[in-house]
Amino acid sequence: MKPVNIGICGLGTVGSGVFNVMQRNRAEINARAGHDIRVTHVGARRDNPACDLSQVIVERDVLNVAKAPDVDVVVELIGGCDIAKTLVLEAINHGKHVITANKALIALHGNEIFQAASEKNVGVYYEAAVAGGIPVIKAIREGLAANSIQWVAGIINGTGNYILSEMRDHGRSFEDALADAQALGYAEADPSFDVDGIDACHKLAILASLAFAIPLQFDKAFIEGIRHVETQDVENAEELGYRIKHLGIAKRVDSGVELRVHPTLVPDKRLLANVDGVMNAVLIQADAVGPTLYYGPGAGSEPTASSVIADIVDLVRVMDVEPHLRVPSLAFHPGLLKEDQIVEQSDIETANYLRLQVIDELGVMSAITQILSGKGINIQAMMQKEPKEGESTVSLIILTNKVKESSLQAAISEIEELRAVEGKVTQIRMESLN
Repeated sequence: MKPVNIGICGLGTVGSGVFNVMQRNRAEINARAGHDIRVTHVGARRDNPACDLSQVIVERDVLNVAKAPDVDVVVELIGGCDIAKTLVLEAINHGKHVITANKALIALHGNEIFQAASEKNVGVYYEAAVAGGIPVIKAIREGLAANSIQWVAGIINGTGNYILSEMRDHGRSFEDALADAQALGYAEADPSFDVDGIDACHKLAILASLAFAIPLQFDKAFIEGIRHVETQDVENAEELGYRIKHLGIAKRVDSGVELRVHPTLVPDKRLLANVDGVMNAVLIQADAVGPTLYYGPGAGSEPTASSVIADIVDLVRVMDVEPHLRVPSLAFHPGLLKEDQIVEQSDIETANYLRLQVIDELGVMSAITQILSGKGINIQAMMQKEPKEGESTVSLIILTNKVKESSLQAAISEIEELRAVEGKVTQIRMESLN
């Protein structure tokens, strides 16, 4: 039987992990796949001393790997979108299957890439693009195929989860916890993708497409980061029986699909509320099986390599199968994807946590409750914190019942105009995850 030749492009954290695990576990991997799988080419600007490249062809131009006639599968691990997209499309154009761990590439350009792959009868696999070593994509595409999925909620960025865990467990400020995450290598020097929710939303867009048979629609999602979350919010949540998690939520509702990433108060007894540190977890609610949870490392060299190599094995098993019999890239056959509307954030209904800094005087609570009542907003709970010594203002905490976002924003605008309210109102949405 003809060997299957693999070309790995990118020899950084993940690429080196894939290379070394492939070499170390080659016999077992081949026994699972039923083929002789060999890494024959590596495309990288520089060598990685952790990898023995003496037995492979090394190309400094990754496009040469995509064009090499004896390469069967190109593994794209260079990251970013510009060169990566060119590489992937070049590989597809040359009739090669593609495996990638690049969530931004799939979220932003997946529709185009999958179409190109379909026209060339090759596969594109991307298990490692979401939640690192957790096989959640395979679970949705295959394991839950009998189900109608109702919603997906996930902690899908380890950096943000680490920061919120540190704020809760050690009383750190956001800035202090972020600096620690950067020192440990969890966060980049520019942490925007992680703490502003962009990375999580790339992954959520992919999960939503797999769950609800819709095209990838990252650009229509609502994204809010965790920079505005303060230590007092984390403490207040604990006091009220909640924990704050940065969640990606995709939910099917009557008007379409909700697609949103934001800090969220979750009841402290829920499984997702107890996922700490850099770990990831995805909770899926489906009609037949009910809730299922997928938990594990969301990043790292060998955990992510585990998912990449699982894709290689899956692909090699079906390389000789008729293309229409392979598992579709987005779980559903392309002609059956639906153009369901992504619901505008202003139309989404959630319960909410509000924190206000108010002057401690008579009539303030009455004025605030009148504004909320006038917008049809019911209060679930209200808590006034003791004023700090020497301060004339107090923190007022309000939990609302479910309310339309546009109504709440109108109420917040009016509340912020009150003379007795100082600064901006902090809003954090709440999810019961029942």
